[in-house]
Amino acid sequence: MTIEAQGSGAPRPAAPVPPRPAAPPAGTRAVPGRPAAAPASYTLAPPVRPPALPPLPPLPPHGTYPRPPAPAQGPRRRTRRTALTVALLVLGLGLIGGAVTGSWLLDQDPAHAAADRFDTARQLWHTTPVDTLFPPVVDGTGAGPDGADRTWTRLGVAPDSGCAAALDPDLVTALRAAGCLRVVRATYRDATSSDVTTVGLVFTRAGLAGTATLRTAFSQRRLAADPRLLPAAYPVPGTAAASFGGPQRATWSIDVLAQAPVVVYAVTGFADGRAVTAPEPAAAAEGAHDTSPAGQAGLGYEAKGLADRVGHTVRALAAPSPMEGG
Repeated sequence: MTIEAQGSGAPRPAAPVPPRPAAPPAGTRAVPGRPAAAPASYTLAPPVRPPALPPLPPLPPHGTYPRPPAPAQGPRRRTRRTALTVALLVLGLGLIGGAVTGSWLLDQDPAHAAADRFDTARQLWHTTPVDTLFPPVVDGTGAGPDGADRTWTRLGVAPDSGCAAALDPDLVTALRAAGCLRVVRATYRDATSSDVTTVGLVFTRAGLAGTATLRTAFSQRRLAADPRLLPAAYPVPGTAAASFGGPQRATWSIDVLAQAPVVVYAVTGFADGRAVTAPEPAAAAEGAHDTSPAGQAGLGYEAKGLADRVGHTVRALAAPSPMEGG
């Protein structure tokens, strides 16, 4: 805008308009005589992003988590553990060696070995085949009068049983102190089928000492010759021994073995079923001057010869080894 001067035609320049002071920023108050503070300038910094973390490894399958590493062991701890391991190893070897040595010493003890064999022989009645204890044919070379040969053929084997079912009551009473365990028996005929013999094995519960006492009693008190202890016969139906019963018993033999808890017996009679009124022990029937029917027929040799051979089998099964001097 221009202003013309009065009275002249030339224009006069307009006076400059002073600038209007800027209004103080909102929230401030102007103080007279003090220049207003310059407004503050705010600049927002860009957001700071944290550095990206490396991806986590995948988790292993369930139940396969790796074990944490074992803590480091110092030399002293390893030395202690090694010493303890060596000590335990030496102790274990010592115990094992002691047990083995003790077992070896017991096995080398003749008395202990004999007792073991004696106890093992107690089970021969069910651990030995029947054809071993009672062979189908028994060879009696030299078993007859004047060394004549004998042969016995098996007619039948009785089922194993207790003493009460296989022996007469008086013999059961005589064996009671030894404790009867089992009885096995079989009946044979001679080669001519003129006589029959029942041979049996009585297994007892007695130990070495009890068996020795029983053996002494039978020898000193002559129980083996006592007719009240006459063993029972075992008849076999349908054979030459079908009629072999109590009245047909003519002679018998009883022997208490020393090598096993076994009593071996045999009883012989005539195959034709004839009754015998006065049976006698085999030792008497074997006498040269015996005139009894059993003695004249040589039945004592039959009973003694068959009992000896069956008893020999049991002795062989329970015999000591040659290293122990028989």
